[in-house]
Amino acid sequence: MPTHVETFRQSLRLLRAPRFGTYFAATLLSNIGTWSQQIAEPWLLLSLGASSFVIGLDSFVQSAPAFLLIVAGGMLADKADRRWVVAKFQAIQMMCPVALVVLMLTQLVEPWMVIVLSFIVGVTDALSMPSFQTIAPSLVKQDQIGSAIALNATQFNLSRIAGPALGGLLIASVGAISCFVANAVSYLPFIAVAIWVLPAGSANLGPDRSLDRHQLLLGLRRIIASDYMRGALTTVLITSTLCGPLIVFCPVLVKEILHGDSTQFSLAIGAFGLGGLLGAVVMLGVEPGRDKRQLSIAFAAAYGAMTAVAAANPWTSVLPLLLVVAGFCMSISNTAANALLNAAAPVRLRGRTISLYMLAMRGGLSFGCLLTGICVDYIGVRYALLVNGVTALAVQLILGRRWLRANSQAVLHPSMRSPAPGRS
Repeated sequence: MPTHVETFRQSLRLLRAPRFGTYFAATLLSNIGTWSQQIAEPWLLLSLGASSFVIGLDSFVQSAPAFLLIVAGGMLADKADRRWVVAKFQAIQMMCPVALVVLMLTQLVEPWMVIVLSFIVGVTDALSMPSFQTIAPSLVKQDQIGSAIALNATQFNLSRIAGPALGGLLIASVGAISCFVANAVSYLPFIAVAIWVLPAGSANLGPDRSLDRHQLLLGLRRIIASDYMRGALTTVLITSTLCGPLIVFCPVLVKEILHGDSTQFSLAIGAFGLGGLLGAVVMLGVEPGRDKRQLSIAFAAAYGAMTAVAAANPWTSVLPLLLVVAGFCMSISNTAANALLNAAAPVRLRGRTISLYMLAMRGGLSFGCLLTGICVDYIGVRYALLVNGVTALAVQLILGRRWLRANSQAVLHPSMRSPAPGRS
C-alpha cells in the first residue's frame, strides 16, 4: 500500500501530462478572474445602495437555475459533445462581465441589472457545469480520479487566494471595473483549452441515446437509490445551504459588524481560499481506496462549527484565521464527497451523478443565501450566520451516523443489483 507521501507524489505527476496540466493552468486563470469579480460585485452592490437581501438575491439568482436546469446539464454531459457544451455556454457567460463594464463606463448600472446578468451566469453555469466537472475525471485513469479531483480542488482554492488578492489590488488602484475586465479576459484561454483537451465527440454515448424523460428519471433513481451516494449528496447539500452563506455575506459582516474596508474583505476571502487550498493538498495524500465518508462528514460538521464561531467573532484581525480553518474543512468535506461520487458512478451516468452533486452544492447555496438574506434583514448578519452554523453542526452529526452505517459495497451499478451483504 502506498504511503501518504508516495500518493501525494503520484498525484502531482498528473500535472506533467500535457492535457491535464494545460487544463489545470487554464482553469486556474479562469477562476482567478471569477474570484476577482466575486470581490468587486458585492462591493459594487453595496456602493449602489443595495440591501443585504439584494446581495443574497444576487447570489440566489446565480445558483437558483440549478434547481431546474442542472440535471438537464448532466444529460448534456452524458449525451452531447462536452467540448461544445462548455465552449458555447462559457462564451455566453463571458458576455456578462463585458456588459457590466459597458454599463459602468456609461454610468447606467443599477442593482437590478447586476441581478439580471447574474441570472444569465446562473443559467449558463447550470447547463455547462456538469460537462465541466467531468473533464478532469475523463483525462485520467479510474484509480487516478480522486487525485484529479483533489488537484482540481487545489487550483480552485489557489484561485480563491490569488483572485481576491488581485481583486483587492485592482479595486484600490484602478477601480472595481478592472475586476470585471479581468474576468472577461480570463474566459478566453479556458474556452480554447476546453475544446482542445476533450476529444471530438466526447460524449458518453450508450445504447440509449435519446434525451427522453424516462431515461432521465431512470438514471436519477439509480443514483439516489444508493444510501452510499445519497449520503454524500445530503452532506454537500447541508453544507452549501447552511455554511455557504458565510462567504456570500462576508462583505456585510466585514463592513457593517467589524467596520472593515475592501482590503480587509479581500483578505478574509483570500484566507478562506488558503484554507481550501491546504485542504485540497491534504486530500492529494489520501489513498485512492480509502473510504472517504468519515472525512466528508467530520469536516462538514467542523465547517458548521467554524461558521458559528466566525459569526460570533468580534475582532477583524481574527476573522481571516477563522476563515482559514473554515475553508480547510469545506475543501476536505466537499472534495471527499465529490471523489466518492465520481468513483462510485458508472461512466455512462457520471454526468448525471455530478449534476446532482452540483445541484446539491449550487442549489443549496442559492436557497441558503436567499433565506439567510431575509434573516439578516430581521436579526442581523451575526445572528443569522450563528444560527446557520449551529444548525449545520447538529444536522451533520445526526445524519452522518446513518451514512457511515451504509454498506460501502452497495454503490451504484448499471444493473442495479441488490446490495451484497458485507460490513458497514
